[in-house]
Amino acid sequence: MRQPNRWTMLSLGVAAQGSGCVFMYGLPFLLPALQAEYGLSLAQAGVIVGAPSAGMLVTLIAWGWVADRYGERIAMAGGLALATAFLGLAAWTTSPVALAALLGLAGAAGASANAASGRVVLGWFPRERRGVAMGWRQTAQPLGVAVAGALTPPAVHVGGVRGALLVMAVICLLTTVCVALMVVDPPRPGGAAGERSASPYGDPALWRVHGASMLLVVPQFATAAFALTYLVAERHWTTGAAGAVVAVAQFAGAGGRLLCGRWSDRAGSRVGPMRRLALVNGAAALCLAAAVQAGGSFAPALLIAALVIAMSGNGLAFTAVSELAGQAWAGRAMGAQNTAQNLVAAATPPALGALITHAGYGTAFALAGVLALAASATTPAPGDVRRPAVRRPA
Repeated sequence: MRQPNRWTMLSLGVAAQGSGCVFMYGLPFLLPALQAEYGLSLAQAGVIVGAPSAGMLVTLIAWGWVADRYGERIAMAGGLALATAFLGLAAWTTSPVALAALLGLAGAAGASANAASGRVVLGWFPRERRGVAMGWRQTAQPLGVAVAGALTPPAVHVGGVRGALLVMAVICLLTTVCVALMVVDPPRPGGAAGERSASPYGDPALWRVHGASMLLVVPQFATAAFALTYLVAERHWTTGAAGAVVAVAQFAGAGGRLLCGRWSDRAGSRVGPMRRLALVNGAAALCLAAAVQAGGSFAPALLIAALVIAMSGNGLAFTAVSELAGQAWAGRAMGAQNTAQNLVAAATPPALGALITHAGYGTAFALAGVLALAASATTPAPGDVRRPAVRRPA
């Protein structure tokens, strides 16, 4: 097999996942246009905006199986091609129900990149460089949202909702072509000594990483989902100023993922840095809660710091999961990781919104801090992580 440039493979993986993020997480930019063109209430438009994420949850593990069984290139190119088709059809429908259904199918198809792009990193990068590589891969979401934020408003201005959806379809199409032509699958486990094919889920360490990751979603979304609202409603910032600060924090969090990846590479462990960062995460959220409760002037600075810290460790968990699962199961394990995190992410804003309504922001941030500390205790210690059991060739 020809040996490709690993950074090219990583760039294609980031592009594949990022193109899916453009429409999965960029649709909120279409909310006003959806309401105006389809005569929808905000709640009805919200259902349409959330349809791709709902579709993604249904297929993440299945796409992981496809990547494990048939390879990364087929999974990513096939899924993105289907997403392109569904987005194209969605652009031309006039029914809100059909629009939601087609966007849900697009999300279900585009989920292929979430599992398969992680396998590309696992397969082509050595262990001592994998943390940084996975950190780059985890920047796909903020980069995709940034692209959506830059392209969606002018597309809506020129062509309405249809124009914006067509732009998203073109992005997926271009990425599909690049992936199909340029991605080279890493060596398959069956052809290499030392790779396991048995299920990795007999190892409690893998379950503990999944569990800790689910707990860490709460502080991430507690800060990300409510930062702008808190700054505007409680601190009386303008919406523009609050939005700009939160946007900068998103990019700072992406940079934090790269730094944490480098940290884990130097440490030779993913779970050790993950445990320590969760402690810092919990301490930051509890300090934020105390400042908010006291009405301190430094609460906004603590809020942004807590947001950046909460975002920074995401790549550590995905790298740990892929390595604990082994290459033969990495796609399915990362699909399960994505599914678990997204389920908690979907439940966190409404649950914390209700808590804030009845008990205030300080209580919500305090709960997030406690859960981050619980995540640190749940994460296995480096000494509890065993090397994957392997099946040697005869």
